[in-house]
Amino acid sequence: MKIFDPTSSPVPRALEIAAVPARLEGARLMLVENTKFNSETLLKKLAERLARRHGTVVSGVHRKRSPSHEIEEGVVPALSRQADLVVSGIGD
Repeated sequence: MKIFDPTSSPVPRALEIAAVPARLEGARLMLVENTKFNSETLLKKLAERLARRHGTVVSGVHRKRSPSHEIEEGVVPALSRQADLVVSGIGD
């Protein structure tokens, strides 16, 4: 069990920012759906628009356990291999 102390300060961690694709034409798009209401609808509409405008192709959809959970650590390498661009959607 993890117990979080809401009075503690955040712990900084190093982040590696992914490279931005030079072009969207033909890019493989992975969607990360966070289970919030309308998240899947928003992502599908965005994917359709990107496909129409730039010829992107959805290479897969990953569904998170809940909006508050991060993507599981083991899933990140698979997302990197399967996609040129990952979009995480919110809803409501």
